[in-house]
Amino acid sequence: MITKKEYKERFDEEDAVGWLSIDEKVDQIYPSQQPRHYAPPLHYVLGGQDPIDGTSIYDSDKQEFHRHFVSYGMSELYYNEEAAGGEFSKWGFEFTFRLKPFEEDDDDPVWVVEVMNNLARYVYESQRWFEEYHFVPANGPIRTETKNPVDIVGLVFALDPELGKIDTPHGEVSFLQIVGITSSELERLKKNPTTDEVKKLVDEMRADNPLLITDLLRR
Repeated sequence: MITKKEYKERFDEEDAVGWLSIDEKVDQIYPSQQPRHYAPPLHYVLGGQDPIDGTSIYDSDKQEFHRHFVSYGMSELYYNEEAAGGEFSKWGFEFTFRLKPFEEDDDDPVWVVEVMNNLARYVYESQRWFEEYHFVPANGPIRTETKNPVDIVGLVFALDPELGKIDTPHGEVSFLQIVGITSSELERLKKNPTTDEVKKLVDEMRADNPLLITDLLRR
């Protein structure tokens, strides 16, 4: 654990300390790839609507081709000596998401960024955070305005199988992967809304989908 003195000696106010910690981990998975990065026009602390300061999208060929999203905004991203050596960095996690290509997404599926921001707004406004094996109803399909009905209407959270957890100068950060679930799976969890039941469902999904890639066509 870093002390405040060590923190001030190692970093200065221009350093995006937490952001660089995330980059360092993701670069281990995608060492030669330049991500597509999406950021809001105005940062949340300056009055913007989106709590997430940026989302990077990577292309992955592991298991099957998919897009891998990583958020920047739920952990302490910037120089903050008061946060040095904490147990958890801000909320203690960042969102990730893996999406199988969907034919109605002409370009990058930036609707995923909005899903992340909706979840982030809930955390910031309610002061309640997400953890592994939590689940939430999406109150409808997570991808709207599609030609054919989408039955992915809920979300569960699992530790990203590649990124896991990291220790940063501000504390621990878990990469919480958002995983889409169907209406029948959501009803199953509503009937038994326990951590054990969510874990059981996620483990069942992992059997033939170890990276927990969300497929909007799954029923």
